[in-house]
Amino acid sequence: HQTKSNQAGQPLKVAVFIGGPPSHSFAAVMPLPEGLPEVAFAGALGGRNFRYFKQDGFTVSSDADFVILGEVYPMENKPEGPFGDHLGYYSLKHDFPLMKVKKVLARKNGIWAFTVVGRPPQEDTSFGALIHEITGSIIPQTIPGLHEVNAVDAAGVHPLLLAVGSERYTPYMEVERPQEILTTANAILGFNQMSLAKFLFIIAKQDENTPKAKDEEAFFKYLLERIDPTRDFHFQTKTTIDTLDYSGTDLNGGSKLIVAAVGKKKRELGAEIPDIKLPNGFSKPTVVFPGALAIQATKYSDGKDIEKLTSELVYQQEKLSGFPLISVVDDSVFMAQTLNNFLWITFTRSNPSHDVHGVGESTENKHWGCTSSVVFDARVKPHHAPPLIKDSVIEKKVDKLAAKGGALHGLI
Repeated sequence: HQTKSNQAGQPLKVAVFIGGPPSHSFAAVMPLPEGLPEVAFAGALGGRNFRYFKQDGFTVSSDADFVILGEVYPMENKPEGPFGDHLGYYSLKHDFPLMKVKKVLARKNGIWAFTVVGRPPQEDTSFGALIHEITGSIIPQTIPGLHEVNAVDAAGVHPLLLAVGSERYTPYMEVERPQEILTTANAILGFNQMSLAKFLFIIAKQDENTPKAKDEEAFFKYLLERIDPTRDFHFQTKTTIDTLDYSGTDLNGGSKLIVAAVGKKKRELGAEIPDIKLPNGFSKPTVVFPGALAIQATKYSDGKDIEKLTSELVYQQEKLSGFPLISVVDDSVFMAQTLNNFLWITFTRSNPSHDVHGVGESTENKHWGCTSSVVFDARVKPHHAPPLIKDSVIEKKVDKLAAKGGALHGLI
């Protein structure tokens, strides 16, 4: 819409609706196909037409609690931020379109609706769960061969997708390498808001014992038992990622990684800390879950120390045979405490092209691979946005408001 207004050299009229029926708020975050208006979906979800009227050339919701009317002028931007967001970090200050407010409308006793965001899970997690419920049966009909997709909430949604596809290209022979699921993976990364994904892990459904995409730990174990690190990692570099993801090279810029695994089980996953020798600066190897190892490292500087680690481990590949995935982190004990810690740290703090390394890595005919463990450098980097950390002083103030006699008692 703004592109059309810019091309016409005219301001874009904008009406911001706050509150009203829950279907309105949900429609605003629903990843709808291009061309399907949110107001149409809100009406369908709410079971009645979206009620509106016109005022001064603006479309105004009849059911919203508040409506802000204004105009956005071509190429007129102002700094916005920083503010907390759903990946669990602050969004930094950037120039975005400026809306010049003309009028604010309000219902009597209107309620200003909002959600608390931060490191997931938070209040907005319920939106994601409902989106999965609604789209769960639709997406497989849109992308042939796809059974299910899970945009992992614990990883901030867009940084990590888990998917289950099909392998039907060669039904006359045993499937030994990813084929159809790679086609499916590329279709996923070109579909609607799933194109914002940074990491996509995909497996092929073989039978009823194939794990569901929503069972994250079982999914990862299944995939790690089957990946061939010389073959199954497919990078897309110098591309776009989510605006709120600061692990990349610049705003909206970064890379993507598809990891595709099929076939028979290739290895037994390790559950005990391996007896490995680590170079200076690396310590405290800790098992996150079978097959995944966290190693603590000194504060990130330029990332060149990872080469020291992989060079040392290349002579210890036999000891690492049960750990195809290693995450290098600032605090390995914290990482290993919960699966959610692993998902959040590993996939929000790494940019595939810059931060995924391998033991015995090489490039052949422009394809990257390694002979042993894949190593994610998931340390905090200087260019990352700061994490959202609870302020104990503010928490006490909110608790006081919620206590008996407080202004928000019984409401929160």
